[in-house]
Amino acid sequence: MISIQNISVSFGSFDLLSDISFLINNQDRIGLAGKNGAGKSTLLRLIAGLQNPTSGKIERPRDFRIGYLPQQMKADNTTTVLNETLKAFSALLSLTGEIDKCTREIAMRDDYESDTYLALCDHLAVIEERFRILGGVNYLGDTEQVLTGLGFEREEFERPTRELSGGWRMRVEIAKLLLSRPDMLLLDEPTNHLDIESIQWLESFLEAYQGAAVVVSHDRAFLDNTTRRTIEISLGKIYDYKVPWSEFIRLRKERREQQLAAYRNQQKMIDDTEKFIERFRYKATKAVQVQSKIKQLNKIERLEVDEEDNSSINIRFPAAPRSGSVVIEAEDLSKSFGVHVVLDKIRLTIERGEKIAFVGRNGEGKTTLSRIIIGELDSTGYLKKGHNVITGYFAQNQDELLDGNKTVWETIDEIARGDIRTRLRDLLGAFLFRGDDIDKKVSVLSGGERSRLAIIKLLLEPYNLLVLDEPTNHLDILSKDILKEALSGYDGTLIVVSHDRDFLNNLVDKVYEFRNRKIKQYTGGIYDFLRKKKIASLRELELKQQPLNIESGNGMQSDNKKRYEEKKEKERTIRKLRKKIEDLENAIEKTEKEIALMDSKFTGQLDEEESYVEMYRTYKELKIDHNEKMNAWTDYTHELEMMLKNNQ
Repeated sequence: MISIQNISVSFGSFDLLSDISFLINNQDRIGLAGKNGAGKSTLLRLIAGLQNPTSGKIERPRDFRIGYLPQQMKADNTTTVLNETLKAFSALLSLTGEIDKCTREIAMRDDYESDTYLALCDHLAVIEERFRILGGVNYLGDTEQVLTGLGFEREEFERPTRELSGGWRMRVEIAKLLLSRPDMLLLDEPTNHLDIESIQWLESFLEAYQGAAVVVSHDRAFLDNTTRRTIEISLGKIYDYKVPWSEFIRLRKERREQQLAAYRNQQKMIDDTEKFIERFRYKATKAVQVQSKIKQLNKIERLEVDEEDNSSINIRFPAAPRSGSVVIEAEDLSKSFGVHVVLDKIRLTIERGEKIAFVGRNGEGKTTLSRIIIGELDSTGYLKKGHNVITGYFAQNQDELLDGNKTVWETIDEIARGDIRTRLRDLLGAFLFRGDDIDKKVSVLSGGERSRLAIIKLLLEPYNLLVLDEPTNHLDILSKDILKEALSGYDGTLIVVSHDRDFLNNLVDKVYEFRNRKIKQYTGGIYDFLRKKKIASLRELELKQQPLNIESGNGMQSDNKKRYEEKKEKERTIRKLRKKIEDLENAIEKTEKEIALMDSKFTGQLDEEESYVEMYRTYKELKIDHNEKMNAWTDYTHELEMMLKNNQ
């Protein structure tokens, strides 16, 4: 499908990518791996045609359409949700204008036999067919379906885009991608601003999507659920694994061990050769051998080894000062912004040492409650903070609160205490501040770099309540692991707002779901919550999260998509059968009670206005109705059993 041939990308003397080649096939699901700065985003831009390689070439089929979702978006703040989404149909809408123009011109002419008239008619037929292929008949309906599938309510379609958070803007961009019907999707950190339900929706869409997809993500669970091939970029080279992420990690470890062994062997050989040259350089009897050794060294292709990671670094939070047993207690707590109610009379009790996740769709109040807890927002109702609670807070805009005049080193050096001072460089390196980076002014750091620096500050200060709002959005997988390990050993109370299931797994022991201005508590970890949630509201989840099957321009459906649709159809049939059986059981129970009541009347004294004839007629009708319901119940139950057996 797409051929990447010997491409290199150089910046001066530095080679970011060096002579790499690989193929992307139809229906490939590729996860791009590599450290921050390895070239993952650059490679996506090359494939998308937004950047040219220094050398080499990329071949794409003619009329091949690529949908690219970058990390940073330039959103139009002057339009609405619907109008921004309709930009996906720019080619379609331009065809509309051309069709109108041709139609008007044909209507004004009467030279029906001329070549130009016939050519104009032919052109109109061609562009009308093109309009139909691009979905021109149903494009407004498709737009509505995608937006509602991604969580937008219909009344929000006319909402100005300037009012949207980063997560909702990301959904608009995803909607535009899906509606543009690309042959390939390039997704650069698509989960950064999505909540858990939206991520699951996107996973379901990619499962049914019939084109190829290349994904960069720090969300391991998302990669495992959406990719079947992993390409690692390391030291300018690529390593292609035909396995999903978790299996790639195991194979990469084996490759690194082999790489290290080969490197050590080569280094020993080079060292021995250099010693020989140095020892016999000035001996005439060894001149030929020395020259041979020098040539041998010059011909050697020096092996490189990936820079050692810092996964073994053991960072711990300072001991948390002891707080009261109840850290946060809320009763009938509410919060509104104007007429918009975000939280409505919620109840909440958080005890010392608990590790809690706040989850739910964007805009449901997770960040609002976090800001109320730390005292940044007021509210109505009762909220009490426990004795000696000292709160540390990481906000999604925490980077804006750092002093831009200080360097990275000065920012953390002034607050570090105790033994950790001897390991500040290791800590900075673990969060991707290496070499000269530590001398940079905070004012010149990117948003992601400032966020990472804010997290390091939290690691160094003694808090007994940590409230973290999306702390992993700008972390690579290694930095995320280091933060998670530190939080696992934290002896204070933790509240995490996050959509990252892998990060939350084995970290939290309680989950609060935010929905419809209320919160609901689930005991257990994040995957316990997801299992309970799916069982508790399977029908609702499937109605909201089932992805729209947008076909690509060729109109062909893949086998995967057909299997997915067949599976979903079977599940819908099973749900309908269960609902019919449940309704019948309730109706049968009601009829049996009425029959039992009639039986008791037959054995007792009748009222004057009652007669045996009327009672018997009613009794007979009840018996017939009961018999029909029982037959229907038997048929539906048998059909359900057969469906479940065939669905195993």
